[in-house]
Amino acid sequence: MRVLVTGSAGFIGYHASQALLARGDEVIGLDVVNDYYDVRLKEARLARLAEHSRYHHVRIDLADAPALARAFADHQPQRVVHLAAQAGVRYSLTNPGAYVQSNLVGFGHVLEGCRHADVEHLVYASSSSVYGANTRMPFSVHDNVDHPVSLYAASKKANELMAHTYSHLFALPTTGLRFFTVYGPWGRPDMAMFIFTKAILAGQPIQVFNHGRMQRDFTYIDDVIEGVTRVLDTIPPGDPDWDGDAPDPGSSRAPYRLYNIGNNRPEELLRLIEVLEQALGVEAVKQLTDIQPGDVPATYADVDDLARDVGFAPSTPIETGVARFVEWYRSYYRV
Repeated sequence: MRVLVTGSAGFIGYHASQALLARGDEVIGLDVVNDYYDVRLKEARLARLAEHSRYHHVRIDLADAPALARAFADHQPQRVVHLAAQAGVRYSLTNPGAYVQSNLVGFGHVLEGCRHADVEHLVYASSSSVYGANTRMPFSVHDNVDHPVSLYAASKKANELMAHTYSHLFALPTTGLRFFTVYGPWGRPDMAMFIFTKAILAGQPIQVFNHGRMQRDFTYIDDVIEGVTRVLDTIPPGDPDWDGDAPDPGSSRAPYRLYNIGNNRPEELLRLIEVLEQALGVEAVKQLTDIQPGDVPATYADVDDLARDVGFAPSTPIETGVARFVEWYRSYYRV
């Protein structure tokens, strides 16, 4: 297939592009390569993708509607994996405009591109953060998620609503993926795994929020990508049994679906740090602090729908995933 992957210089977008290329697809990668984090890491990912003859890069901003429309017209993708976004919960507290432009305006342009190019299936990144103030565990796509606690979460919830509108009005098949704390080689420098590893190796203290009682459903990148590719190949039908008197948030009469992609096994932050210390062979200096605004104390994914519909559920234990991340980190940064 010819697949447009937005955010191809990003962590998940890079791995998704590699997986699609490996199975024989043609990939049109779209990324503006902004400086939210180290541009050199993004360029290194793109350099590896450029080694493939079936990879074509388009360097544009999603907020540039004419440029994005030209990219759709020029390349005519059959399917789209939309992973570009302004990421990060805490950054949304200080730079909300970036989230409006990328996650709302940009996503609107992607939907229009898919509509006019008759794209067969749009798969897009949502986030576990949409569960916000919800406390019933594990988090299910069939639960109401109307109480986000950060602008980032609100923007991802808005993406789900916008996608449903296009599925309903234009019969555009869309599937939203709520990712749960993704980590692994080539990861993002603003994520805990990266921050902790860099600080521990430098002998610097690490901030441990919520006094280490934070729980996260840490999900290894290979599991995430397996889920993404399987979902991409599974075009959602409308659910003829969907009932407007008791509306199910996870499906619709329109060709629209939502899935959690998480490890289905939350771990305490202190346990993650312990595993990381073992992999590095260095003990961390910990500074226990309060939970930060916009953060939630725990995440835990119900992946029953994903397993039922695509025959896969993430399962890589953190002991395995962290060791692979540390091996990559030491190799890439020569430490």
